[in-house]
This record gives sequence, structure tokens and C-alpha cells, in this order.
Amino acid sequence: MPAPSLPLQLPAFAAPDAPSLPLWLVEPAELEAFLAAAGAEFAPWLRATGFDASLGALCLLPGADGQLAGAIAGLGDARARQRQRFGIARAVTALPGGCWHLAFAAPAPAELLSGISLAWLLASYRFERYRPGRKATEPARLRVPEGVDKARLLAMATGEFLTRDLINTPAHDLGPEELEQAFTALAQEFGATSKVIRGDDLLAQNFPLIHAVGRASPRAPRLLELNWGSEGPHLTLVGKGVCFDTGGLDLKPASGMLLMKKDMGGAATTMGLARMIMALNLPLRLRLLVPAVENVISGNALKPKDIITSRKGLTVEVNDTDAEGRLILADTLAYASEQKTDAIISMATLTGAARVAVGPDLAPYWAMDEAMAAALEQGARAGFDPVWRLPFHEAYEPVIEPGIADLDNAPGFGFAGAITAALFLRRFADHPRYMHFDIYGHSPSDAPARPKGGTGQGARALLNALPGMLGL
Repeated sequence: MPAPSLPLQLPAFAAPDAPSLPLWLVEPAELEAFLAAAGAEFAPWLRATGFDASLGALCLLPGADGQLAGAIAGLGDARARQRQRFGIARAVTALPGGCWHLAFAAPAPAELLSGISLAWLLASYRFERYRPGRKATEPARLRVPEGVDKARLLAMATGEFLTRDLINTPAHDLGPEELEQAFTALAQEFGATSKVIRGDDLLAQNFPLIHAVGRASPRAPRLLELNWGSEGPHLTLVGKGVCFDTGGLDLKPASGMLLMKKDMGGAATTMGLARMIMALNLPLRLRLLVPAVENVISGNALKPKDIITSRKGLTVEVNDTDAEGRLILADTLAYASEQKTDAIISMATLTGAARVAVGPDLAPYWAMDEAMAAALEQGARAGFDPVWRLPFHEAYEPVIEPGIADLDNAPGFGFAGAITAALFLRRFADHPRYMHFDIYGHSPSDAPARPKGGTGQGARALLNALPGMLGL
């Protein structure tokens, strides 16, 4: 089966002049006033159906001729919207196909309009690659409200769809070679340059850790590089691309492998973010680096207690072959630091400890620069993309030093695994403006605008934060 196209599905709004039906949006506190204004036409129907304006509630409105006259959806109150972002998407996905426009009982703030519009796009995502005979239903399309940045929302959604498509594709159809194909296609789409270092060339060009992790697979390891833009500040993104992780010789149990097709979620998310940046033609120079490997078993597999000299010259004792993500990122971050850049940001599905700490819905991050962290927090709120800062806690630095080598890839400390992993990576990111994300990349169950399966985390927050981070 061919590698996935970019993307498999394109989100779309309705044309600005398309005939459309109204979707009224009402908060519970506004409901009685709305019913009084609706009069005999709709009020008895809404009362009879028990519509309560709770978040995501939907009631279709019949016209006098028996045709559909519109619909009303509940906005819930501010607390409900805070507890469940994109909750309005439950109503959107229940709407009949066709064109709709938003209507409000009272003027709506721009932030609310933008959030509803983004939820509408994200809720339209479908992953139907392996169900080609499934009959597609006509989607409900939104006529974008005035004042909403349509191009920006489309860029966000399209980048997110790319991320989801890549994560959702199983490993037999998305190994290092297929990820390279998707990466190269992304570069070509936006006129970026790309290059690839494969197989034993990694050793020849001094990427020993990437080679060591991926050499056991018949699908050769590789380092993917994209460069785009000619003016403005320089941003370097690094995404972990472990296309499948068995754990290597420190083999995972069967249950631990069930989600390992998503271990390239950092690569998928940085590719989605890169797509957003290039689609919006932001005034910056972008460099995207993705080490792409499979962590599997064969006679030449990486072994526990191997000591490998990294690209940076630091020696690493491999105390767990299942802690491979930080190894491939180490060489890549060292390479990223060799070129002058204004910021380095890495994203990886790196540790189970991060999930224990914050669960699947939050993207924990580490930042060396306070201004970058402040910009990210603001961008996360605006992008409905929650993040949570964790510290580069200096007191844990000795934990990652095994004594026999410079660094230990899996210290037996028993605590703070996400923090010690971040400290390990920081040793290779020789830059004062380094930021790291330890994401999950997966929705464990269906949620509004986020179906079960692959999902991006932190990309919209970063996109919104880039002006503050880089002075755009």
C-alpha cells in the first residue's frame, strides 16, 4: 500500500455566498429569553423536546412547511466550556449535511467564534483509509463568521489532520521509508528543500546513536531534514520518529506494544506544525529534523550495557534498549545545535512517566527561556491546546550520570522519569532557548473534535506562540 498522501483528508468551510441554515447558539442563562423571542414558531417545540442549552446539546428546528428551518445548539456556561474544550463539536457532528451559519442571541466575542469554527473543522476528521467501501455522509459545512481568520484555522486543521493521519497509519504501512516519503512530499508541497541520510551513511556522517537504535531493522534508519524560508528568525524543530517500538532486547510485553505505532507522534506533530507554518507563509526560516527508525530485534540489535559515543562526543551507557527515543534525539539535537538558530524545540512520545504525571490530555513541556514559556502559555489558551510546564530540576542531574560513562539513558532512580529524560536531552541541545515536549499523541477515547486515535498536542499552542517567541 502506498504511503499516505498529504493529507488524506482536507478540511473545508462552506463558500461565503453559499445558501445556509442558521445554527443558533445559546447559553443556559439566555435560554428563557430566547424562547420568549422565538414565540409560537419554535418555543413549544424546544420545550417539548427538553432542550436545556447544555454544552453540545442540539435540537433541529422544523419549518411550517415541514422542511428543516435551522437548529439550536447549547453553549453551556463558561465553566462547562473550560472543562471540555470543543464541546460544541458534539452538536456539529450531529447536524445534517449542508451549509450552516452561526447565529447568537447576543453578540459573540471573537475568541468564541474562532473556537467554534476550529472545533467545526477538527470535528470533520475521518480516517477511512482502511474502510474504502464505507459510505461517506455529507458533512455539515460552516459559513465562516466575519472576523474569523479562515486561512489560519484551515492551516491549523490541515496540519492536525496530517498529524492524525500519520499516527493512525499502522507500522506496516508507515515505516522509516514511508515516513520519509511523507516528509519529502511535505517539503515539495511548499517548495522546501529536503535531504536524507540513510543506513550506514549515518555512521559515516557521525550519527552513531540513530544508527545503533535502528540498525536491527531491515527498514534502514535515517535522518530527515527540511529547510524552508529565506528571511526572518530561525526556528529548529526536532521530532522523534520511532515508527514502531518493540522495546528492542528489553522487549515490551504484548500489551505494551499495542500503541507503539504512535511512537513517531513527535515526528508527526512537528510535521503538522511545519505544515501550518509554511501554509501561512510565516516570516521565518524553518528547519525540521526527524530521526526515523524502527526499534526491533535481530542479531545486531543494540544491547543493554552497550556504551556508545554520541555525535556530541558524550558517551552513553544503554541501560534500557526501550529508552531509545532519547538516544536518537540526542544525536539530532547535537546536530541541530551546530547551526546558528534562534530556538530549538523537540517533541517526542518519550516517557510513560509524563502520562502518570499529567494524563493523556495535557502536553508537558520544559523551557530554558522564560519569555518562550510565557508566550507558549498564552498561545495554548488561544489555541485550545493545553500544556503544563515541568522543571529542568538541577538536583536530578547526577541521576543521569552512571559513572562508567558520561550519561545513562535509563537511570534506576525510580522517580521523575519525565524530568530525567528532559535533563538527558538538554545535555545535547546546546542552546539557551531550548524547549522540549513529552507528548502522548493519542486520544484514548472519543472526545469532541478529537476521535479516538492519533492526535496532535502542542502544535497550535506553538503556532500561536511563535510571534512572542521569535519576535515575528
